[in-house]
Amino acid sequence: MTQTHFGFENVDERDKARRVRGVFDSVAPRYDLMNDVLSLGLHRLWKRFAVALADVRAGMRVLDIAGGTGDLAREFAQRAGATGQVVLTDINESMLRIGRDRLLDRGVVLPTVTCDAERLPFADASFDVVSVAFGLRNMTHKEAALAEMARVLRPGGRLLVLEFSKPAEPLRRPYDFYSFKVMPLLGRWIADDADSYRYLAESIRMHPDQATLKAMMKTAGFGHVDVHNLAAGIVALHVGIKC
Repeated sequence: MTQTHFGFENVDERDKARRVRGVFDSVAPRYDLMNDVLSLGLHRLWKRFAVALADVRAGMRVLDIAGGTGDLAREFAQRAGATGQVVLTDINESMLRIGRDRLLDRGVVLPTVTCDAERLPFADASFDVVSVAFGLRNMTHKEAALAEMARVLRPGGRLLVLEFSKPAEPLRRPYDFYSFKVMPLLGRWIADDADSYRYLAESIRMHPDQATLKAMMKTAGFGHVDVHNLAAGIVALHVGIKC
């Protein structure tokens, strides 16, 4: 039996996807509200920065992985225009359903696909841009997922990975206090779910740091990778260009 981590807990790797799905089934109805509360609204600025660096233009094809409630996909669709296409995917049907409905409410119609990022159901070299925001850390085999993202990108295409990372040293102790004391408390008060937000805090600590993720992206086939630290490294945006 091969084990992996689910937060700080060791679990059978075959069971991780099911448990992660349970977390997001639980948090889906209040996901955006909790993001606003926990980040003081900063997650919206981080995503805007990612969209700006994606440099999506009219006619491009974009794949938004673990796109959840669809906020990145909506921005990409505006830039890709009628001649382009944006595909929204997530492994979690509850999150994807909320994202699709919110996009439809705003008059945005685009393909939505429930799929595993480690086995993407798309042809080689079929997208100009691939994005994953706050989703990579929940994947069981990150190397396999990054390799799949590289596979579906055309040569010269770019991958954007927006994810929580390792903050600068002076922030680590207060950030730990916020993550392990305040986040679960807010999760219980607002979403009636302290355990899921405790897992999310733990999953951040188990995610590769900036340098490690950059090396993983290079191994997956990205010849050039830039790292942009946001909020003193609490969040990092990795931008990779496929060889």
